[in-house]
Amino acid sequence: MRKAEIYCKGYLAGILTEINQQHFSFRYNEVYFSDTSKPAISITLPKIQIEYSSEFLFPFFYNMLSEGVNRKLQSKVLKIDEEDNLGLLLATAQYDTVGSVTVKAIDAG
Repeated sequence: MRKAEIYCKGYLAGILTEINQQHFSFRYNEVYFSDTSKPAISITLPKIQIEYSSEFLFPFFYNMLSEGVNRKLQSKVLKIDEEDNLGLLLATAQYDTVGSVTVKAIDAG
């Protein structure tokens, strides 16, 4: 099981969890969820429920990944299977993302 903290504009918005390769969940942080001044992280993950479940990596997070040649290069350089969407997300979306959302791996340690 792998987990990641999801930040929106620097605020902890929630936790993304890979339960297994066919089951993912995203749960809003209760403080973030209750703060009406904080936006939903995505139009597809509105703040109308605290937890979401999916059989695949949520499209919002998948769309944060590189495609084509860039994805192949990242996979090779980072030594991550090109099909490991969450692994690539954890390795590439911590600091420099296009939008206001960043992803930080939670150590299983």
